[in-house]
Amino acid sequence: MAGTLSRLFRSTRRGAGIAGAAGLARATNLIPPLHASGKNGVSGTFERTVKSALRETTAVDRLVREGRFQRALSLVAGLSSILAGVEVAWEHYKGSYSHRVMYTPVLLSGALAGAGVATAIRPRAARAGLRAVSLLTIIDGLIGFGFHIRGVQRKPAGWRLPVTNIIMGPPVTAPLLFAVSAYLGLIASFLRPEESPGSPLAGVRIPPLSRAFGVVPEVRAGRFQKHLAVATILSTFFSAFEALYSHYKNRFRYKVQWTPILLAPLLMGSAAAAIPFRWAARTVLPFTSLLAILNGTIGFFYHLKGVVERAGGVKLKLYNLMYGPPVFAPLLYSASGFIGLLASLMRREHE
Repeated sequence: MAGTLSRLFRSTRRGAGIAGAAGLARATNLIPPLHASGKNGVSGTFERTVKSALRETTAVDRLVREGRFQRALSLVAGLSSILAGVEVAWEHYKGSYSHRVMYTPVLLSGALAGAGVATAIRPRAARAGLRAVSLLTIIDGLIGFGFHIRGVQRKPAGWRLPVTNIIMGPPVTAPLLFAVSAYLGLIASFLRPEESPGSPLAGVRIPPLSRAFGVVPEVRAGRFQKHLAVATILSTFFSAFEALYSHYKNRFRYKVQWTPILLAPLLMGSAAAAIPFRWAARTVLPFTSLLAILNGTIGFFYHLKGVVERAGGVKLKLYNLMYGPPVFAPLLYSASGFIGLLASLMRREHE
């Protein structure tokens, strides 16, 4: 008994998160050796499957914690850019593209998606293509935020009727949500490919400003947990704000429409707690992040159902997609949970 407890203690000290779970299973002998129940039986097959799954999850956890997941994050950034770009295209179509600047996020979303795919195929593209396009998209999102603020101001009575004009005017924080995809692309541009060995700074030219603040070395080594926790707070706030006034326009017809608003403070609070406390980053943050991902996925199907149930249904699919509930908006809420989940797997700065 004492020997088992000793192995259990050493295992939990060695690993954290998914890697710790694998060590725990080995230390407590929850997975017995194959010869104990036979190699050819059902039990032996199950044991091999569990062991293989533990090895895979441990390997993935190690790659993430070491900052070696550039290809995967580039693809995620590209996919989220496509979803955000489609939403922007529909919203700006409703505004008749009255300003030429309204075309820029649509064009940049395609460029970011292409840069993400190119980086996944050829990681060297990250140094120029993905990084440059991501920075341009973030700047474009900030400029768009200013335009949307001005759009609310130009409504009758402007900010003296904030609730009415925020609901009826342009979506205020939507450009900042669009920039979230670019933020993931920018992070991916500084990471290492999955197959990258050796030192995280091998063969890398670090800009003087980044060297002064230690930004690039920390990101390439997978040590930016607090940074991602702050990004989770901001992204969740923007997403929840969009969900609040979007569902308010629908008078919260369904009780499930309250869930993203109620869940947002929990995710933001757990991300805030993860900044000073390591235990919060390893326990509470992944739980609330998974809830946000699940909630956004469920919301996606509710929005899709809302489009189908409009007059004309799938016969007028293009019209109903434009003027029905924003189909991909819940998936952008899930992106906030994804950033939180990613933060829970990272190492802390200066660790």
